[in-house]
Amino acid sequence: MPTIRPAREQDLPAVLDIYNHAIEHTTAVFASDPHTLDMRKAWLREKQDAGFPVLVASDGDHVTGFATYGQFRAWPGYKYTVEHSVYVGVEARRRGIGRALVEAVVTDARRQGMHAIVAGIGSDNDVSIRMHARLGFVEAGHLREVGFKFGRWLDLTFMQLLL
Repeated sequence: MPTIRPAREQDLPAVLDIYNHAIEHTTAVFASDPHTLDMRKAWLREKQDAGFPVLVASDGDHVTGFATYGQFRAWPGYKYTVEHSVYVGVEARRRGIGRALVEAVVTDARRQGMHAIVAGIGSDNDVSIRMHARLGFVEAGHLREVGFKFGRWLDLTFMQLLL
């Protein structure tokens, strides 16, 4: 099993590769344009400055996946709810890395006194939906045709875990 640890700036090229693969080849993220290393550096700084974790899974020096969470919505009444994301490199999928990363962000959210954690998952991503269900997340909503990518409309499934 890989090591789960806080991300460092030197991890960002691998994080960028994993994220850009998701942008270019999947509906796991509804973005269309690849990110740059400078964008990932700013993202890491913003997460760290806000007190939110960015965790990586690594086999030695090789980053195989990453996860984070952040503010769910901007209004004060939502301050105990966070939304997380998790991405695993193509070569490392189906080895429990995504599960380990989600478990780590859930543990961190509990430690920080959060009450709920939400996942917005492309409804065609059956693997992620099943993984989240096995971890105790329940479906909290299904939004039809709220995204558009690869020439088609995409649904979004929200799953939630009360901490």
